[in-house]
Amino acid sequence: MSDKTKVQIDWKTVGRLALILFIITAVAALLLALTNSVTKDAIAKQTEEKNIEARQMVLPEAVDFEAVPGVEDIAKEAVGDNANIVAEVYAGYKDNQLVGYTVKTVPKGYGGEVETLTGISTDGQVTGITILSNDETAGLGARATETTFQDQYKGLDATQEIAVVKGGGASGNQINAITGATITSKAVTLGVNTSTQIYKAIAGGQK
Repeated sequence: MSDKTKVQIDWKTVGRLALILFIITAVAALLLALTNSVTKDAIAKQTEEKNIEARQMVLPEAVDFEAVPGVEDIAKEAVGDNANIVAEVYAGYKDNQLVGYTVKTVPKGYGGEVETLTGISTDGQVTGITILSNDETAGLGARATETTFQDQYKGLDATQEIAVVKGGGASGNQINAITGATITSKAVTLGVNTSTQIYKAIAGGQK
């Protein structure tokens, strides 16, 4: 019979190494969690700052903003099937006085959602719009981000429906469609019209 060599295991050493490995892993996990937390907070703060900037862009008179509660119910009552494109509604204030509202909508354009923010004053005028994000075709639908297109909505009557006109010649409560991008133009206008409906529902409820 051949002699078999017995392997002696130093369990104390094994235990010590396991403990060290556990500590290293725990510290790494903690550092990762802290980093993610700091990064998440920083991103959230940056996003909110951009949102406030966008709200002030479309409702320049406002200084402070407060989220309007119960938006889902308001939207269902005011716009029915289009309620699903209403993302948020904020009331804008200056010196604690209500000056208007901003409404974010996500109507579908040619390439996908066209995230649209609309400002409406308490006297029932569209004070401005901006496109926050879109996947429209460059040179066509993506031109909805141009101020020449967006400025058409300024001063329009928020108590009346806004119409899209092809080929120029818009008048009254109308806007000219972007050449070659009627679908995008109608999508943005749907977002604005939905926003004005929300405004009327809220303003009417306050009377």
